[in-house]
Amino acid sequence: MTVRKSQATLTADEKRAFTNALLELKRTGVYDRYVSAHNTFLMNDSDFGDRVGHRSPSFLPWHRRFLLDFEAALQKVDPKVSLPYWDWTVDRTPASSLWAADFLGGTNRARDGQVLDGPFAYAGGKWAVTVGVDGRSYLRRTLGAGGTQLPTKDEVNAVLAMPVYDTAPWNSASDGFRNHLEGWRGANLHNRVHVWVGGHMASAASPNDPVFWMHHAFIDMLWSEWQRRNPKSAYLPAARTANVVDLHGAMRPWNDVTPADMLDHRKFYTFDTEAPGAKR
Repeated sequence: MTVRKSQATLTADEKRAFTNALLELKRTGVYDRYVSAHNTFLMNDSDFGDRVGHRSPSFLPWHRRFLLDFEAALQKVDPKVSLPYWDWTVDRTPASSLWAADFLGGTNRARDGQVLDGPFAYAGGKWAVTVGVDGRSYLRRTLGAGGTQLPTKDEVNAVLAMPVYDTAPWNSASDGFRNHLEGWRGANLHNRVHVWVGGHMASAASPNDPVFWMHHAFIDMLWSEWQRRNPKSAYLPAARTANVVDLHGAMRPWNDVTPADMLDHRKFYTFDTEAPGAKR
C-alpha cells in the first residue's frame, strides 16, 4: 500500500528518487501530457456550462483520480516513489525545506521569476516548459512576492468544520465545504496557494511546476480529514444535475470513474498521519 508522506519528513534518498522520477517522466514526454490535460480542463470548465475538474463538486474526486494516474506513472519509473504532500499551514515561507536546491529549488530571478536552482531550473537542461501561457521555456515562480499569505491552520479548521459538501448552484458561487476548500469563497484555500507560488502555478498550466502535485496531495488529504470529521456528510449532488457530475456520474476523461469510486482514498493509499500513533 502506497503511503503519502509530508515532504518535510522525506530523507535525502526519497527526495532524490522523487525528483529523478519526475525528470524521467519529463524526458519521455509523459509529464507534459498531464500538464496539457489539466490546462485543457481548467480552460474549459465554466460556471455556466459543463464543468468537471474545477468550479464544481467533482473538483475533489477529479483531482484524486488525476493524482492517482500520475502517481502510477511515477511508480512505473520507480515503484518506491509516492506523492509527498506539502502542508502549507506549517511550511509557510520561501525558506521552507521544499524550496531548497536539493529538492524543488526556489531561488527565482526577480525580473521574470525564472527558477535558477534545483533540478527543475532551465539552466540544468532537463526541464523545458513546453505547455504554457507564453513562449518562455523556463519554470517561473514568485513565492509570496505579491504579498499573499499562505492559509493558516485556523482557516483550514474553519473550512473543515463546514458540514455540507456542496450546494447549488454547484459552481464558484456555491456555499459549502468544496467551494471554500477550492478557494472561490471565504478563506480561499486552494486557489490562494497557487497565487502564493506564482509563475506557472498561477496559470491553467500549473502542473508545469512539480509543486502542483504536492499541493494537491495536501488538498486531497484535507478532503479525507473532512470526511473523518463529518462522517454523516456525503458527496453532493447525489442525483443527476445539469452541467455537473453527480455521485454516480462518469467523470471525463476517464468515463468509467465516478465520484463514488473516489470517496475512500484508503483503497489506493494512506497518509503518514494515519499510521498507528501518528498525530493528526
